[in-house]
Amino acid sequence: MSKILIIGCGGVASVGIAKCCQNDKVFTDICIASRTVSKCEAMKEKWQSKTKAKITTAQIDANNKEELLALMKSFQPDVCLHLGMAFHNLVIMEACVECKVHYVDTAAYEPEDTDDPVWKAYAEKRYAETGIVSFCDFPFQWAFQEKFQKAGIVGLLGSGFDPGVTSVFTAYAMKHYFDVIEDIDILDCNGGDHGLPFATNFNVELNLREVSNRADYWEEGKWIPIPAVSYKREYDFAGVGKKDMYLMHHEEMESIVKNVPGLKRCRFFMTFGQSYLTHMKCLENVGLLSTKPIMYEGKEIVPLQFLKALMPDPSTLGPRTVGKTNIGCIFTGYKDGKKKSIYIYNICDHQEAYKEVGSQAISYTTGVPAMIGAALVATGVWNKPGVYNLEELDPDVFMDMLNEFGLPWVVEENPVLVEW
Repeated sequence: MSKILIIGCGGVASVGIAKCCQNDKVFTDICIASRTVSKCEAMKEKWQSKTKAKITTAQIDANNKEELLALMKSFQPDVCLHLGMAFHNLVIMEACVECKVHYVDTAAYEPEDTDDPVWKAYAEKRYAETGIVSFCDFPFQWAFQEKFQKAGIVGLLGSGFDPGVTSVFTAYAMKHYFDVIEDIDILDCNGGDHGLPFATNFNVELNLREVSNRADYWEEGKWIPIPAVSYKREYDFAGVGKKDMYLMHHEEMESIVKNVPGLKRCRFFMTFGQSYLTHMKCLENVGLLSTKPIMYEGKEIVPLQFLKALMPDPSTLGPRTVGKTNIGCIFTGYKDGKKKSIYIYNICDHQEAYKEVGSQAISYTTGVPAMIGAALVATGVWNKPGVYNLEELDPDVFMDMLNEFGLPWVVEENPVLVEW
């Protein structure tokens, strides 16, 4: 029996809320907190009659530590599930330390203002050492290790799908299939079609930052940078078909290369259609992907935030999105001296996800594992004070809960490998 504070009320949060309501044997009290309290009230009205959990709501500025502390002291949650913007990770973690509340999020910290002096110094140092231009990264959260240990609380970092489930797949492969893993390819395929000329399937600002960022992969102990969307391969995805996928930088590689002994190479691929890439390149060329403020008619605006206001809200795409996602990992390594490869993946149907919780599959595949991570921390299954990425923890119960709560997985032996 646990009390959970859920921060955020967007697309992913709506799924996380729904799944916490379904898991009311664990979550007996749910507080939904967001800047827009009317969204929280709508979620309460939607789910209260369908769960035994008691749902309350609160208005909160997730970047205001004093407001966070007041809410935590009032509600007294066992765990805080942060499903809002990754900009707020650090301040919420600070509040959790002071109130001794477990913390779970779905993505690595990134600054809203990439010219923030602390972040800029870190980014410049990282670029000089690795050639990587990073907008999101875990080291700022890893720095909380000692604070969380002293407070006796768990910080679970990146409990979405990627990062998140892909890390659990990695731990599961290490535990059950390999003596050593030498190669990991993470493949993220969205075969959905929303019928719009240009839209993103999760937060516009974060999505366009991520895709337009310089790409890289990890090999033989170092990062190899390449231009954004410059390396393309076609892959035939089960349940979806053949899709073009592009090599990208993605945050879970940062922790996986640290935590998988013997690993020689790690890559991340994501599928995109040509129309999406053409629109993105055009917007980039005219400066609309910039995060640097400009003056317009006497007012300061951030071009990317202005673009976000013009584009469709990803949370509204559910009714019109058809098709499936296929996200997973191909592992190659050795077991009992013999080389082998396996592919662990999940297929999620956009319309089935919408029928169940009112959200498309991108939000669904992130919101479900967010609830699972929070449940494993709240119930003490994962009870090791400190901050951790998911590949550092025992994967078996998490894998069972994926099957139970709507994200069944497949293990394919001897899959087709990605050409290099």
